[in-house]
This record gives sequence, C-alpha cells and structure tokens, in this order.
Amino acid sequence: MALALVAANAISAVFEYDFLRRALIAAVLVGITAPAVGVFLVQRRLALIGDGIGHVAVTGVALGLVLNRAPVAVAVVVAVIGAVAIELVRSLSDTSGEIALAVMFYGGIAGGVVLVSKAPTGSRNLTQYLFGTITTTSNGDLVVFGVLAAVVLAVVLLGGPALFTVSNDEEFARALGLPVLAINLTLAALTALTVVVSMRVVGVLLVSALMVVPVAAAQLFARSFRGTCIGAVLLAVAAAVLGIVVSYAADLPSGGTIVLMAIGFFVLALATSSLRRLVRSAGGARG
Repeated sequence: MALALVAANAISAVFEYDFLRRALIAAVLVGITAPAVGVFLVQRRLALIGDGIGHVAVTGVALGLVLNRAPVAVAVVVAVIGAVAIELVRSLSDTSGEIALAVMFYGGIAGGVVLVSKAPTGSRNLTQYLFGTITTTSNGDLVVFGVLAAVVLAVVLLGGPALFTVSNDEEFARALGLPVLAINLTLAALTALTVVVSMRVVGVLLVSALMVVPVAAAQLFARSFRGTCIGAVLLAVAAAVLGIVVSYAADLPSGGTIVLMAIGFFVLALATSSLRRLVRSAGGARG
C-alpha cells in the first residue's frame, strides 16, 4: 500500500513539475534513438563502440568548457569527428577495430581530464556528463536534443535497408553496389549524435548500455529484425520512463536507475525465453 502511494505521488509529480516533464521528454527521446542506432551496432558486433565515442564526447564537453562555448554543441562536433576517425581506421588500415576503439576510449577520457583542468573555475564539473543529470534539462536542451533525435531517426528510417545490409554482410553489400564505406561512416556519425543526445540523460559512462541492452532483450523474443527494432525501442522507452519515476520517488540517480530498469527487462526476457525453451523441450520429450 505504501509503495503504491509513493508511486502515485511520483507519477503525479511528473505532471506537476516542469523539470520532471522536461526530464520525461528527454528520456523518451533517448529511449527512441538509442536502440534505433544500437540495433545496427549489435548486428555488426560493435556493441561497445558507444563507450568509446562517449569518452571522445567528454573531450568535446571539456573543450566547450575551456572555450566558454556550448559544451553540447562542441561535443557533437568532436564526437562525430572521433566516430568517423575510428571507422576510417577500422576500414582503411590493418589496425583492428578493437585496438582503434581502445585508443579512442582512453585518449578521449584522458583528453577530457586534461582539458577540463584548464577550464575557468566554476565550470570544471564533468560529473553531469559522465553520469547524467536529466533533471537539469532546460527547454534549450530539449530543442537541441529534439533536433538531433529527429536527424538520427530520419536517417535510420530512410536508410534502414542499406544500414541493415551493410551491418549484416559487407561483402554482399559491395556485391550489390552499395557504398559500404559511406554507409559505415553514416552509422558512425549517427552513433556519435545518439551518444551526445543521451549523455545528459544517462551519462557517457552508461550510454552504451541503453543502446545495447534493450536490443539484446528484444532479440530474445522478436522473430525478425523489424520486430527487434520495435521491441527494443518500446523496452528502452519503458525503461527510461520508469527510471525517471522511480529515481524521483526513491531519490536515486536517474541515469543509473534507467539503465538498471533496462537490465531488469533483459533479465525478465531471458528468464521468460529460457522457461519457454524448457517447456518446449519437456513437451517434445513427452511426445
């Protein structure tokens, strides 16, 4: 009874306070865009690339603080450059993608730490970008996030078949005459934009989880790639909304709560899938 009352108060607060409404809108935007791009990364077995690009985005944020410019805008530019660089290294050289990703991962966070030390006093806090501070989302942030999310979704919807083909089999895509490198660079740029959209919601240290975990959960029960996409988006949006409500009600960090909700959905999907297989096996044995 007490838990239900706390939940009801938290839900009513979402519609009462402006900062919670803005947080909810931002969470929904991230819940839609993160798995929409993450599904292609999972298909390419590059599930952790969001972490690497997130660390590069930290360098962008720090550079914005040093230059006294909008950190999010600078992070977009730096993250896109970093994402394109990692894809070019992976595609055009003998250096493996894992090594290039590791270099970007460590170089990005190191560059951010070094640069932020030169930022003016009072603007040196990277915590809100590392772990997310969704409740401080402003109307201006929502406009920026909305534009970036619209760009990501438009490209995914229009170029989905080509992205799927390249992600599934690059050699087959080349045989079809598709511009594989250009499509890979587009996916890298989309990943960078998604990371920047997500960093104020769940933080750059957790953003990869929201791009991957809902997709992994959806794959357990979806029967097609389209079904995986739809299921992943629904699960991510549900995790984001529930995470906002629970974090407010229990006074918990929003980013970590959202990711834990997504992991909870994955565990539930895994348990359900395993139980379904056991029932089928038992039925087959009796038959």
